[in-house]
Formats: sequence, C-alpha cells, structure tokens
Amino acid sequence: MAVAYIERYTYEDYKHWEGRWELIEGMPYAMAPMPIVRHQKVSNKIAKQLDELLKNCHKCFATLPVDWKIDENTVVQPDNLVICYDVDDDAAFITKAPSVIFEVLSPSTALKDETIKFDLYEREGVKYYVLVNTEDKIAKVYENKNGRFVKKADATQEKVKFEFECEFEFDFNKIWV
Repeated sequence: MAVAYIERYTYEDYKHWEGRWELIEGMPYAMAPMPIVRHQKVSNKIAKQLDELLKNCHKCFATLPVDWKIDENTVVQPDNLVICYDVDDDAAFITKAPSVIFEVLSPSTALKDETIKFDLYEREGVKYYVLVNTEDKIAKVYENKNGRFVKKADATQEKVKFEFECEFEFDFNKIWV
C-alpha cells in the first residue's frame, strides 16, 4: 500500500526546482554535485570529437547536457548527445530521442545510468548508448537493434563505427585523460 502514497512529480514541478535534477517516471533524482575534473575533461573531449566528426553532417549536431522531456513525468539530462532532427535554438528542451547518448559515469549516478536510464533510453529508441567509465578507461557501447540494446564494443583504445543518419568512427583513445 505504501507505493500508492509515494508522491509523483511532473515537468511543471521540475521547472521550479533549484539545483540539478532529473525526473524519471514522476520520481525526482538529484544530480551528483558538479562532476570531478576527470569527468568534465572526458566529457569535453567527447564533445570536441563529436563536433569534429559531425562538421560535414547537415542532419545531426552534438550538444552537451540539455533537458530531454520525454513526457510530463520524465525529463533527463544526458552528458553528451547527438541529435539528428531540427531543434529550435531557443527551445527549453528536446522532445525526441537523440541518436547517440554518452553518459560519463560518476560514482553517485552510475547505478542509475546503468539500469534506469539504460532501460529508458532503450525503450525510447536511442540508437546508440555509451557508458563511459573514466576510472577503468573503458566505454561500453550499445546499439539498439529491434528495440533492445546489444553490446557492440567494450572500447578502450580503438575506434568504433556509429551508423545512423551520419556515419562516423569514434576514436576512444582520444578521450581518456
């Protein structure tokens, strides 16, 4: 019976919260305190490489965290995204699934990234999901095939091919600090 009394929140509530939060199926999740320097450096290297790889692609672009409003009860902020549809530059959030999501794992959010967000991104049709472990210097690359994430690679020093609206090879050797 206690589950029936758990308070659920909506995007309207989320908009008024202070600090950094995600809202998944009505449940609030506090974002970790600002990530450590290594996390930020790796995320920046991912962003820089994605920008370079997509410079000649007129369909897709890379971005750092932006709200992805899936529905009134779910808003997430992936670390690095590749979006392959038109988005108004003044939009407060995106509404469609990104083609590629990179999540750089933090100790306080790794479990959520590896389970709850894994299932959510799979269900929402994200083409590629990459879980980046900066301590072990390994990135688990998953590809969505027929509605299920299938592991494509455990990347450390190699290049991995991403095939969607814009095809590229991402060099994981270039992101580690």
